[in-house]
Amino acid sequence: MTGKDREVRAYKLEDDGRIPNNELPLLMYPQALGEGERTASRCKERFAENGWGGAWVNGVFSYHHYHSNAHEVLAVVGGRASLDFGGPEGETVEVEAGDVVVIPAGVGHRNAGSTAGFSVVGAYPRGQESYDLRTGEEGGRPEVLENIRSVPLPDADPLFGTDGPLLQHWAEQA
Repeated sequence: MTGKDREVRAYKLEDDGRIPNNELPLLMYPQALGEGERTASRCKERFAENGWGGAWVNGVFSYHHYHSNAHEVLAVVGGRASLDFGGPEGETVEVEAGDVVVIPAGVGHRNAGSTAGFSVVGAYPRGQESYDLRTGEEGGRPEVLENIRSVPLPDADPLFGTDGPLLQHWAEQA
């Protein structure tokens, strides 16, 4: 299956006054990773092949946070979780091993509950590996809104390269 044939769930998340979110939709690729691809090393390799770096392996913070200067991909390599996107008034998405989520800069996310084996591999487009960590603090809003507007679109989808659905979905919004 090519990236263009991949099922994609797109979520438009509104600014709630604390979490700015983004005009670009959050993209969820259900079961995008095959059984043999659900390892940290394989995900890191695939992300690197498509120009996404700064990879790490862990869970997702249990508090609402976002990155104002970087887009992020999360590949679920173990367990299941309920992830909140967009802040307290956003969307709760159930994810499990094999799912991949691409989070635009500014989109809030947090782990609202997970199984003991929940693990993700995260990464960022080339040049965005020095990401910030924001929680919606007052006073920083003008800066983060400018940061979000300034984050360039990635050159490739983190899983499917230039044939991936990210480029189409985000180009339509940019």
